[in-house]
Amino acid sequence: MKATNPFPELLRAFFQEWLAEQRSASIHTIKSYRDTWRLLLRFVAERNDRGVARITLADVSAGEVRAFLKHAEHGRKGTIGTRNCRLAAIRSFFSFVADKDPEYIAQCAEVLTIPLKRKPTAAPCYLEPAEVEAILAQPDRSTIEGMRDHVLLSLLYNSGARIQEALDLCPKAIRFEAPYCVRLYGKGRKERICPLWPETVALLKKLLERQPRAPDERIFVNRYGEPLGASGVRYKLASYVAAAANATPTLRSKHVTPHSFRHATAVHLVAAGVDITVIRSWLGHVSLDTTNHYAQANLETKRKALEQVGVPPAGNRPARWKRDADLLAWLDTL
Repeated sequence: MKATNPFPELLRAFFQEWLAEQRSASIHTIKSYRDTWRLLLRFVAERNDRGVARITLADVSAGEVRAFLKHAEHGRKGTIGTRNCRLAAIRSFFSFVADKDPEYIAQCAEVLTIPLKRKPTAAPCYLEPAEVEAILAQPDRSTIEGMRDHVLLSLLYNSGARIQEALDLCPKAIRFEAPYCVRLYGKGRKERICPLWPETVALLKKLLERQPRAPDERIFVNRYGEPLGASGVRYKLASYVAAAANATPTLRSKHVTPHSFRHATAVHLVAAGVDITVIRSWLGHVSLDTTNHYAQANLETKRKALEQVGVPPAGNRPARWKRDADLLAWLDTL
């Protein structure tokens, strides 16, 4: 006997059985999908003037999903990227439902045809070496928090790690003897090894001497010994950037986030002549196209290439289309 409202059971099976068990999705993916469905269910409940517990699968129609995506982008002032992430979570569920219960396949097909929204691809905003130095000079290294922040930002720049990759770092993932390196676990549970400068390793050693951690404990913690969160890092970084802007005014026009250090690492590697495939492995990119964005963004590399080409010789000879009377006559007949 089919339940009166199978929607709650389908949603539970999607998260617990399909995402967690069958797909073995990461905790970050599960939390992202969870947040999307929290927002969607509240949105649908409000539009239908009923409680979330009374929502049926039929209520989550393609029209409701489109309205929700519009609200996510415009009402909540989200980016197109965020809007597409929401849609990916919704599509994943309806793809699961189409296989699980063919009775709803028509509704699922309508939702699955909602397209991702294209967005302009902007050149990545990166930091110049002088700007990186100005920011790294701001934390007060006489305090444990200042030392922690300085080490974390130095590690981000050295390794090109994503912020969560750095925050998840434990002492056992670092090789403290030459050749120095760090083992990072990135998106999709992919592992990569990045070299470290001796200076970065020395900073990590000093931090661990002052604030010892077990081999499997996270290195970067707050004042209560709890793992540091990305939001806390962004908050602290904003204050450091504001202070650094007094000495380096170019920082005032840049939106600096922890990810900006990753961009800076990539662009500076390109400028140093490192092969693009090596940079892809360094950053943990799946596609080489992603890494190529940094090659396009590096203005200094473009300037050097332009200097090698040279300026074409100037001449007084008019352009061919101005010299060819027959061509001009033919154009007049068009």
